Amino acid sequence: MLRGLYTAASGMIAQQRKHDIVTNNIANLNTPGFKAGNGINRSFPEVLIERTRDDNAGPAAATRTLGRIHTGVMAEENVSLHAQGDLQETNNPFDFALVSNIQVPGAQFDSSGKYVDENGARVVQPQAFFTIQNAAGETRYSLNGKFSLDANGRMIDSEGHQVLGSDGQPIVLMDGNTPVTNFRITRDGQFTNVDGRPINGANGQPLTLMITRVEDPNQLVREGNGLYRLDGEAQALAQPAGAQDQFEVRQGFVERSNVDSGQSMVDMMSALRAYEANQKMIQFYDKSMEKAANDVGRV
Repeated sequence: MLRGLYTAASGMIAQQRKHDIVTNNIANLNTPGFKAGNGINRSFPEVLIERTRDDNAGPAAATRTLGRIHTGVMAEENVSLHAQGDLQETNNPFDFALVSNIQVPGAQFDSSGKYVDENGARVVQPQAFFTIQNAAGETRYSLNGKFSLDANGRMIDSEGHQVLGSDGQPIVLMDGNTPVTNFRITRDGQFTNVDGRPINGANGQPLTLMITRVEDPNQLVREGNGLYRLDGEAQALAQPAGAQDQFEVRQGFVERSNVDSGQSMVDMMSALRAYEANQKMIQFYDKSMEKAANDVGRV
């Protein structure tokens, strides 16, 4: 009987995590560049059920296989859906939207950015990201292009993290002691004056946003505040985007989140109802065990 109780408890945990993921999606409905999370569940491995003692069948049949059974469900991971979000025009020169449509030869990606070849191999569409440096000097990736300038002319995101240029250094827009606020940016991320002349950095080279190509965006780990990181061996999946990569920087736009509000509400309600169903099952087991304990006490 306890096996059913543990199965119901694992179902409650899985549905609670799904509910948390969906509510986080809804909370970030208006966060620029936010990518919806999708909770992935799987069953625990099957276990073999055997009858270990069968006195009526004799010593030769002391152990008999009865079959296999699953012992519940587990919340395995939270996978982001890296589909392109809609663009929203803001007319703010410090707002940037990144439109990414990087292709892989021989692959035809679906709307979710996946392709399965004839051999069953799964290919994920690479994605382009802005490159950010956090307070600890570590490289992070983001799609939230709402930037600004600090008092020293350094381009920063909404959390104060520095935006990196193609040379790996923070972008600084200064004209002498005055921050440059009247500028344009080309489709490939290069900064220019209003007349189209490139704006050079401290090293004398044209200032250009560092756009990073991430081969498998599912390897990215959310850090909050719109930032992602790559850990360990997965760091090899990131490299500066090249001219052959299909991406475009749009000035005066931001990418809206790709959260489907209607589907999120349906998913939240289904998770809540599944949670309550498992909860009622546990309550049933609790009352059954309480009754059994009371009956034993009367004997």
